[in-house]
Amino acid sequence: MQTIICMKWGTRYGSEYVNRLWAAVQRQTSRPTRLVCFTDDVIGIDKAVQTETIPDINLPPDLINLPWRKLVMWKYPLADLEGDVLFLDLDLVVTGNLDAMFDYEKGRFCVIENWTQMGQNIGNTSAFRFPVGKHTHIFDKLQADPASVLDKYRIEQLYISREIEDMVFWPNDWCVSFKHNLLPRWPLNFFQVPKLPDETRIVAFTGKPDQDEAARGEWPVRHWLKKSYKHVRPTPWIEEHW
Repeated sequence: MQTIICMKWGTRYGSEYVNRLWAAVQRQTSRPTRLVCFTDDVIGIDKAVQTETIPDINLPPDLINLPWRKLVMWKYPLADLEGDVLFLDLDLVVTGNLDAMFDYEKGRFCVIENWTQMGQNIGNTSAFRFPVGKHTHIFDKLQADPASVLDKYRIEQLYISREIEDMVFWPNDWCVSFKHNLLPRWPLNFFQVPKLPDETRIVAFTGKPDQDEAARGEWPVRHWLKKSYKHVRPTPWIEEHW
């Protein structure tokens, strides 16, 4: 049984994001696969998705709802998880088969090479696979002395990248950023629809626009200057896969 996990807290992403992810997982896996969602609200989540309470983590109140909270996934034991587990954020679209992401570099921490920091050995944790019970110091160190970690690192994915020596990046064409890789550069973004490469398995929608906004061709910005260059054409393939 392959295990994919996600996290949902607060109100930014509703239960429909979990359910869409679950539907995509079923379409894009050929082996028995389950989805485990760690959440503070199970209402509306498909009953076929295994739900677990988010474990406590020692973070200051102003960081508890930021990506730092994802570090609780390095806790052990963690629910009934064992072996290699694939973590997927909710702000992404699964566009290709995921089975290969369980076969690639088994037993190692696999992560996206951060698109905005290429060549700096920094991972982007929108999609990563990790061996449960290994590298538990990521959680334990933060739990014991959060100040020492937070004073040294600005974002959680930099902390992980610097603390795990055995890190490997996914092939670049497997996991792409909608904004950084697929969106045509200005001014072509006003005229061309973003294209989906054939080998892509994960498209991440970090920041704005979200998946539904990009599908409709909407980029919510208020400032007039940003409106002059932040633009996306309606992108039909998003709804096809999401």
